[in-house]
Formats: sequence, C-alpha cells, structure tokens
Amino acid sequence: MVRKRELNGNDLRQCLRIAFGGTLGFMLCKIMGWNYGAFFTVTPILLLGLVPRLNGHVIRQFLANMTLVSVAVLLLQGLFGDKPIPMTLVVIALFALLFREMARGPNFLFGAMSIVNLSMQMHFASYPQADVFDIVTSNMMAVLLTLFIAGLMQSLFPDVEPRQPRQMPKKPLSNQRHEVILATTVATLSFVGFQVMDLQGSLSAQVATILVLFPMNWKGAGPAGWNRAIGTLVGCNFGLLIQFVLMNHFSVLPFIALGLWLSLMLFARYHMLEGGMSAAGFSALTTMAILFGQYVSPQQDLIYSDLYRFSSLAVAVLLALMAVYLMHHLLNRFQSTRLQPLS
Repeated sequence: MVRKRELNGNDLRQCLRIAFGGTLGFMLCKIMGWNYGAFFTVTPILLLGLVPRLNGHVIRQFLANMTLVSVAVLLLQGLFGDKPIPMTLVVIALFALLFREMARGPNFLFGAMSIVNLSMQMHFASYPQADVFDIVTSNMMAVLLTLFIAGLMQSLFPDVEPRQPRQMPKKPLSNQRHEVILATTVATLSFVGFQVMDLQGSLSAQVATILVLFPMNWKGAGPAGWNRAIGTLVGCNFGLLIQFVLMNHFSVLPFIALGLWLSLMLFARYHMLEGGMSAAGFSALTTMAILFGQYVSPQQDLIYSDLYRFSSLAVAVLLALMAVYLMHHLLNRFQSTRLQPLS
C-alpha cells in the first residue's frame, strides 16, 4: 500500500504533529489521572492523522460529533439500558444516519468520528460498573483537548507549502444506498455481537470492526481488513518491545512517553508513505494509542492486553469481512443497490 518513496516537507510536519499531539494527550491524561485514557490518546491521533489541516469546517464537524454522541449515549443508556431491542433499533438508525453522511462526502469526518466515538462509548457503557456520565464527560473533555492540541501542533509545525484539496469522487445513488446499507448492517451486527457475548475487554476489536468499514464497500474493506491486521500485529509487537526495554520501569511516565513518541513517529512516517490513508500505518498508530492510553498505568503493564488485543482483533476482523462479503453480493442482486464502478 506504500504510495510514496520519500516524505516531503508537509509530510514530515504532519508526522511531528501526530507524534507530539498523541503523546501530549497521553501525558495530560496520565498526569491529571483522568479515566478512559483511550479517548485522550486516540482522538488527537484520529484528527491529526486523517485531517492534514485544521479549519472551520473540520472544527464544526468535530464539535457536532461530540454533541451528537454525548446526547445519544446519555439518552440510550437512560431510556433503553435494560431494553436491548429498542436500543438496537435506535443504534441502527444512528449508524444509518452517520454512514449516509460518510457516503455523501462533505461531512465524512463528522460521520467517521461519530461512529468511532459512539462505538467506544457504548462499549464502555456496557460495563456493569460503568458511570455513563463520567464516560460522556471524559469524551467531551477529550474532544475539546484534541482541538486545543491540534491548534497548538498546527502553530508549532505548520505546513511548508499549500496543500491540494482531495477530490471526492461523485457516487451514483445506487452506490450510496449500497454503502449505507452494507456498513450499517455490519456495524449493527458487530454491536449486537459484542453486547450478547459481553466482551468487555475487547475495545480494540470492536473499534477495528468499525474502521474496516470506512471504505464502505467490499473492494475497499478487504485491503482495509488486511492492513488493519498487519498494522495491529506490528503495533502490538512494537509495544511489547518497548515493554521489554523498560522492564519494571513502565511506571515512570517520561520513559513511557518517550517510547510512545518514538512509536508514533515511526508509524506516522509509514502512514504518510501510504498517502495519509487509513491503512497499515494508521492501524499501528491507533493500536499504540489504545494500548498506552487505556491499559498502561503505574499498576499495570501492557503485556497481557497486547497479546489479547491481536488475537481478538484477528477474529473480529475476519468475521466482519465475511459479513461485508455476504452483504456485498446480496445488495448487488438488486439494481437499486448495485455497486457501480466509478469513472
């Protein structure tokens, strides 16, 4: 999937923004003792990795994502926390709305971030001991902190030359219907599966089943699943390497932060060589963010979480790709939902 042979000036600046931004979010979370460290480490990497430049449209989408997800999680848990069927129906409607925004294009970031954050918060809210208000508050703080970090990184490491805007291809209505129905169905199956099997420790696997849906079709989901697995495998092994180097010093925050920064810088470089797309390098970035943000603490290293993460993710991605393949062929049987090649 490597699309470039070397980085240009803008790519290097974006690598620095990703590495320093993710590490800053991680350190602030650990110093302040905030819960749900994955929010504070993953969210800056998602924004800085997927969006080359911060602007008003990006900020509005980010704030809209925070508002929608916060209200949805509070209402869903408050009204339907003990009613699985109504909750599932509302989740289907939300997923369809968000994937529709992604399929259209202009508000792709809003749809993508909302789906990831909604999946993460619903996962945490399924814990019997979970404080839903604390989950929502932590995510709101993470979003506002991410906007501050992104603005700071943009001022410290600005682009050296103007960027050309990405051209979004125009999709026929049948393609949009195909993508929305396919992605909504598979995301709902993932949500129901993780709830029924009570897989509380499989946050990374659940998020992976959502990220492989971002291409929103079988042609893109296959390579996305493969890249997700490769990036996760590399990220998990690098996390283990850092753990072995630190040995019993994993409770020393500067050492952990340095290890995280080095890994983020390395994988950000590969992410930019892949054209800044959601592929293996981006998968490794989010892997490191979840491992360090959620599972590392002065009382807990990441060895067990690291090994369990890859095994659970491999199974989850394989099942998600099987569902995508079946839905792809089912929807292609009907003219109104047939996926047409883009010119």
